[in-house]
Amino acid sequence: MIIYLDNAATSFPKPEETINAVQRFLTEIGGNPGRGGHPLSVEAARLIYEAREKLAGFINGKDSERLIFTGNGTESLNLAILGLLKEKDHVVTTALEHNSVMRPLDFLQKTKNVDVSVVPCRETGELDLTVLRATVTRRTKAVIINHGSNIIGSVQPLDAIRDAIGNSTLILDACQTIGNIPIDVQKDMIDIICFSCHKALFGIQGLGAVYIREGIELTPLKFGGTGSKSEYTEQPDALPDKYESGTPNTPGIAGLLGGLRFIEKTGQAEIARRKRISTERIVEGLRGIDGVIIYGEPLNSKSLPVILINVEGVEPSEVGYECNRAGICVRVGLHCSPLAHKTIGTFPRGAIRISPGYFTEDAHISHLLEVLKSIASK
Repeated sequence: MIIYLDNAATSFPKPEETINAVQRFLTEIGGNPGRGGHPLSVEAARLIYEAREKLAGFINGKDSERLIFTGNGTESLNLAILGLLKEKDHVVTTALEHNSVMRPLDFLQKTKNVDVSVVPCRETGELDLTVLRATVTRRTKAVIINHGSNIIGSVQPLDAIRDAIGNSTLILDACQTIGNIPIDVQKDMIDIICFSCHKALFGIQGLGAVYIREGIELTPLKFGGTGSKSEYTEQPDALPDKYESGTPNTPGIAGLLGGLRFIEKTGQAEIARRKRISTERIVEGLRGIDGVIIYGEPLNSKSLPVILINVEGVEPSEVGYECNRAGICVRVGLHCSPLAHKTIGTFPRGAIRISPGYFTEDAHISHLLEVLKSIASK
């Protein structure tokens, strides 16, 4: 039996709604959307339209045409960062960011002399809002915030952040929070929100999205065929085509639509409740095992279902190996977030991340705790 506790990387198993939606597209539709007038192409385009409308509504986006589908959360962040920042711009970010933010910023530092300020966070994952307020100036082009940490699950307060940054453009990395907690781009005053669709939205891998507030113009990452304005060699200006060149991942978009239907049917609050119960049971069990170190505040009511641990005297890789042998899937290492691990004191060693999901069962948790107790006792 395989026990999957790596839902912060991608959710698994997927609900039947996701699986059935992908299968239906592959077996009954299969056409290339916007690339023909035949029924299968038209049906594929209709499916994308429905998914775009439903996803925009899920985040209370005012205009679904401003919801852009991408290949993943990384591409969404690259479109926002590389598309917005210009020569010698000033950008502010935090010490909890994923490399999907830090590597594009490193590139811009070296190629366009972009000035990058990194605001520190506490070991428990809270952003220092006083430093953030002092770091943002009139010349700040954008502020990039990791809404929920993929390392220790801390969630940043959007209202306090907006108060601290004023009218600066807010780019939000919501890869971990979308689907886990409600997000309202209008109420939360988010200018650009970037996320993947294969985690708490229950879609399949290979799909992300970005919603761009009206009035913000980005330089596209890609140029090419869109199925529209084909008589011109210039890239279309109309959205979403301006940012969506090339054949889209329609099977992935179908899966997303299935995932959103599952969330709608089950209820986001019920999904969160089940994840919360699993998180609490795991943490309570871990606290009873001598030698297990728990980082952050996973039982904070606002935290995500992410638990980061180490076992005293045992390398994280050894813990991961023993978990693999026992059929338990967890994530070991630096989780593509070296700055975050430096912040909480686990760099360069790394740590073990446990992330339960909606389908996690009590028996899974019991087996995990037994295995970790055995490792810690050696």
